[in-house]
Amino acid sequence: MTFSLLPAIDLTDGHLGVYSASGPKRLDVFDGDPLAAARAYLAAGARWLHVVDMDLAFNGRATNVDLVRAIVEQSGEAPVQASGGVRTWEEVGAFLEAGAARVVVSSAALADEGAVAEILSRARPGEVLIGIEVRHGRVRSRGAQRVDLDLMATLGWLQAAGAPGFLVTAVDRVGTQGGPDTGLVRRVSRFGLPTLAAGGIRSLADLAAVRDAGATGAVVGRSALDGSLDLATALAWACA
Repeated sequence: MTFSLLPAIDLTDGHLGVYSASGPKRLDVFDGDPLAAARAYLAAGARWLHVVDMDLAFNGRATNVDLVRAIVEQSGEAPVQASGGVRTWEEVGAFLEAGAARVVVSSAALADEGAVAEILSRARPGEVLIGIEVRHGRVRSRGAQRVDLDLMATLGWLQAAGAPGFLVTAVDRVGTQGGPDTGLVRRVSRFGLPTLAAGGIRSLADLAAVRDAGATGAVVGRSALDGSLDLATALAWACA
């Protein structure tokens, strides 16, 4: 079965950015140009792009929607998955209107079961995934709107509510290239829903490890940007 590999493009104030404990920071790689990063990933063979509006996540302002639209327009047949602090149907709709094929609902939304239920009821099949950010075994969002929830109980009610799948992020591994949390991936994938893994992935061995733990795909960030992961080789492996 094909394994989905999505290189990530994090956005802040119209530039490439990176997550830090104090919030979004600009990056100079690709001269800070998200469109250049997208072109490079597509040239390497990316079949999906994962685009994060960090300003929405950390500042509550969706200032990069037009940039998401520009990335969609140049990505051709490769669909775009948009994310970054998405908590309402209106925010989901804004990214869908910009051309995103799929939107990741933020962990910050999970404190409001009613809001999540509304999103799930209004989204068409394939339009949303649920983001599960985990630190020290609990669901803990990274943006301005913080939550602290029991992981297994949260996964249970999401499954019952009809969640179509998950993007599970090991928060303490993000940006470290320290390897994925395969135990976390295994716990989430046991719920039987499609599961993308993120955080710490740096090599083909790491990709194989999360696949063997039950993930149906992975999002790679820092290792794709700095070239420590040979993206073209990894994408070819994922499609084999």
